[in-house]
Amino acid sequence: MRDPVMRDPGRGFADPIFDSQATYRKLQDALARPGLIQSLDRDGFGTVEVLPMAAAATLLTLADYTTPVWLPGGGDHPAAPWLAFHSGAKATAEPLEASFAFLAAGVTEPALCDFAAGDECYPDRSATVLVECRDFFYGPRLRLYGPGIRSSVDVAPAGLRPGFWQEVETNAARFPLGIDLFLVVGAKIIGLPRTTQITMLETV
Repeated sequence: MRDPVMRDPGRGFADPIFDSQATYRKLQDALARPGLIQSLDRDGFGTVEVLPMAAAATLLTLADYTTPVWLPGGGDHPAAPWLAFHSGAKATAEPLEASFAFLAAGVTEPALCDFAAGDECYPDRSATVLVECRDFFYGPRLRLYGPGIRSSVDVAPAGLRPGFWQEVETNAARFPLGIDLFLVVGAKIIGLPRTTQITMLETV
């Protein structure tokens, strides 16, 4: 009998090389231009129900067998076999072990500070965290400043947990340490690198 772990749990990229390269360019642009909405929609992409398309495409593009991915429940998460099959990445339930993480909309833990922030010698050894939002337009308005932003840009992601933006401010204050963030809604994504400064324009 074939090992059930090795069975294809669902499709990934229709063209793994071309689609991952195209997605990588969009992700780089998202981090280089914080606050700008990018679409990671790919024809024929077979994601899993428990991951938004943008999160699934990002993980297939960036994660591999050397980069554990934090998912609730680790290997018991419904997306873990799909991710392992298509990228080789293993799921972990320990935030500090993770190179990447996915936080579903509204989850209260883990805190952003629980993920690896790098160290003084290797600040790049930090986690990248994907955070699901309900939408990008109907939440409290924020103003973003920093590298890649001409003057400022306003965003209004909705559906984030209470205190989330305070966590982001604390993360930015740790620079050059800290995590990098992507906000995701469906196939759309916004990059928020640790260099981005945030001012709240409306009360959460």
